[in-house]
Amino acid sequence: MKQADFEAWIMELPKVQREVNFGQSFFFVGDDHRLPFVTIVDSDSEYDQVSNLNREGVFRLSIGVGKQTFQKLVAGKPDEPIDYSRLNVFLPHPHYARQGFVCILNPAGENVEITKQLIMEAHSLAEKRLQRKSGG
Repeated sequence: MKQADFEAWIMELPKVQREVNFGQSFFFVGDDHRLPFVTIVDSDSEYDQVSNLNREGVFRLSIGVGKQTFQKLVAGKPDEPIDYSRLNVFLPHPHYARQGFVCILNPAGENVEITKQLIMEAHSLAEKRLQRKSGG
């Protein structure tokens, strides 16, 4: 799937709102725009060049998953250097791993469906946060 395909698919999920800032797409559940459940970035910025996103057609999906899912996806040696420019590999987010975000550049093959499942998990978690916040 291409970036536009993922963006369209995400927008079909319930209560999703999209905000674009500095060429980055942030996806939220409901009106609370403090914490996106997914972001899509397709270019480097002065603050983030680790994924080498200025390559033609390369984009990074960042997904806020639960703790168990995060551990399952990124378990490995803590001292192992991470190449954040690798395509189609789930990695801890270079800046937001502590908040439970994983990332993948240009998901392909079976990782497309896994990515969709992770996005649905992130969406569900965001819905629960919104319900708790609104007292519902």
